[in-house]
Amino acid sequence: MKVKDTIVTLAIVMAVQGAMAALPTAFVLMKAGDQYVGVQSKGRIVQIRSDKSVDGLTPQVWYVVYYDPDAIFKATQVRFDSGQETEVTRPGRLLEMASDEHKPFDMNLLKMDSDRAIQIATSQPYLNTLTLTATKLTLDHGELGPVWHVEIWATRGRSTNPSVDLGEVILSATDGSVIENDLHPNRVG
Repeated sequence: MKVKDTIVTLAIVMAVQGAMAALPTAFVLMKAGDQYVGVQSKGRIVQIRSDKSVDGLTPQVWYVVYYDPDAIFKATQVRFDSGQETEVTRPGRLLEMASDEHKPFDMNLLKMDSDRAIQIATSQPYLNTLTLTATKLTLDHGELGPVWHVEIWATRGRSTNPSVDLGEVILSATDGSVIENDLHPNRVG
C-alpha cells in the first residue's frame, strides 16, 4: 500500500471515529426512540429534556417523552445515555394532564434542534468573556408554539463551587428567535 493511500485511509477512519464519538442531538434521539415505543406513540413527542451536561456543553443524558393513549398519564418516556437507550418507562405526569403539556407537538413546527439551541443561547453577547461549562435543555410547549429552555452554567473564579447557574434563555423551536433571556452573568463574580 502506498503512503498516500495509507494516509487517506487513516484520515477516513479518524473522521468516522470522530463522527461516532459526537453525542446525538435531541431530534436524532427522538427518531431513534420510535423503535422503543408502541405504534400508537411513534413520532408523537410531548417533551424532550436533558440532564445537566458533563464534560462540555452537549448533554449526554436525554429523556424523550411520547404521547401514549394507553398509559394512565398518557406518556411513555425513553431515556438515552450517550446515544444509547437505557430505560423505557411510563412516568407519572399528573400536572401535565391539567394543561396542554400532555399533547403531542405539531412536528412541522420543530425546526431547530438542540445543538442549534445551545449555539444560540451560549452566543448571547455578554457571555463571550465567561467560561461556559454546562447546559441543560428542555423542549416544551410555549404560548406561541414549542420552545427550548436552555439553562447555562459557567466557571466561577476561585470558589469552592466550580460552576454557577447563570439562568436560562428561552428560544422558539420553530425559528430560533430569543423569546426570553433570563441570564445573570454577574453571578460569576
